[in-house]
Amino acid sequence: MNETRFQSAVSNARPRGVRVIEAYSPKLGRRLQCFGEHVFGQWVRLEADPTVQAFCERPAYLDQAGKHLADFWVLQEDREALLIVDGEDQPATITIGDAELHVRSIPPAELAAARIWIGNWERMLPVITSCRPQMAPTFLRSILKFVSEPMQLSRIEQEFVTGDPTLVRAAIFNLLHAGSLQAPQLHTEQLSFLTCFQPVRPCHESSPR
Repeated sequence: MNETRFQSAVSNARPRGVRVIEAYSPKLGRRLQCFGEHVFGQWVRLEADPTVQAFCERPAYLDQAGKHLADFWVLQEDREALLIVDGEDQPATITIGDAELHVRSIPPAELAAARIWIGNWERMLPVITSCRPQMAPTFLRSILKFVSEPMQLSRIEQEFVTGDPTLVRAAIFNLLHAGSLQAPQLHTEQLSFLTCFQPVRPCHESSPR
């Protein structure tokens, strides 16, 4: 699989009447533009999924006429796909260069079902971005070692906070982003001091990325 098949968006004009949402992607290490709320929501889902190894917004057209643009290319667990948000009647596969890529449509109902998860990550991603330069690997390892069982956010903060709790929260969110911790509650409940975080595997087998 080619992790660098697509690295930048196709240059194209914004669709008329569509809101442009700019964001910073910790996974890509750069800024990107999303055309519309639904595309933004799908970007959040890709960013929050630790099984997604790489992605690119607006990577390629689906037709030679240049009328139908894929919203994302995704490399996930050694599988590549093109995603079409709100798309209908799309081909099952498309050949680009020497690769045949699966095409998947993301219906509005799927995004609506994930609205709580998306909303929680909308709150966490800016914290990850703003504090990333301060994330020492030793600090991340200490938190990961401490969270050896399901534990509320407030309990973790109590153990590690010496002043501003933002750095501790950023470390927890970074570990969640990397797939070293998980928080199933975030799919159904808003992030709070009562949110439980838990290890994905025994701490001695896991290390932050």
